[in-house]
Amino acid sequence: MDSLTRSKAAQSLLNAYGTRRPIAPLTSTYKDINLEDAYAIQLLQLHELTSNGRTVKGHKVGLTSGAMQRLLGVTEPDYGHLLDDFFHLEHMPIPTDRFIQARIEPEVAFVLKKPLQGPGVTVHEAIAAIDFVLPALEIVDSRIKDWKIGLYDTIADNASSAAVVLGSTPTALADVDLRLGGAVLHRNGQVVGTGAGGAVLGSPINSLVWLANTVGARGIVLEAGHVVLPGALCAMVPVAPGDTFTATFSGLGSVTARFV
Repeated sequence: MDSLTRSKAAQSLLNAYGTRRPIAPLTSTYKDINLEDAYAIQLLQLHELTSNGRTVKGHKVGLTSGAMQRLLGVTEPDYGHLLDDFFHLEHMPIPTDRFIQARIEPEVAFVLKKPLQGPGVTVHEAIAAIDFVLPALEIVDSRIKDWKIGLYDTIADNASSAAVVLGSTPTALADVDLRLGGAVLHRNGQVVGTGAGGAVLGSPINSLVWLANTVGARGIVLEAGHVVLPGALCAMVPVAPGDTFTATFSGLGSVTARFV
């Protein structure tokens, strides 16, 4: 894709954000789109949004489970940026009309105490950079109609990012085994998902290492104070007005999101 075509694709996604009207998959509209195009389209949107006053507060990693990678025919995750207006307080009402086709999934969240810059970041360096861990719910959304996404669609669409709800019980990394720790997701009191940290690339720490090295190769630094969502512990669940979701994590406490 040339620069003009990339800009056109980025603008179509930005328009979908503004109008809440999804678009056809980019992979069907632009037959020659590739990985570099997709990340370039993501960054074009990010530059537009940040130039209008929004700020980056972290990153998310997607496609971390073997099942999702097999579904999209890929062998590694993708990533997106978390912006300041993505963050919502738990228990406070979240309007569903700000989304197109929202879904939710439980995640642990890392809060960094010092920057991580790859390539070359190791597991022990990633661990040393973590300040604390929080229970979290990520709301994902797709600007692609009916979630008919391929890898390049979701990358261009900021890894289907939409919103984040962080819990308020910080836990030291040394006090929890994220690999073996489980999570249960309830919707309106009913269990709708279960999972464990090992579903995230074998360990959420592995996801943080992958992210630091992958974005580092593109000149991006994971900043101190930023939030990193390393990947979902179970499958995403559709969101509707009136829903209340609570994710309970072993060793981390719980977090609740309420939708209106």
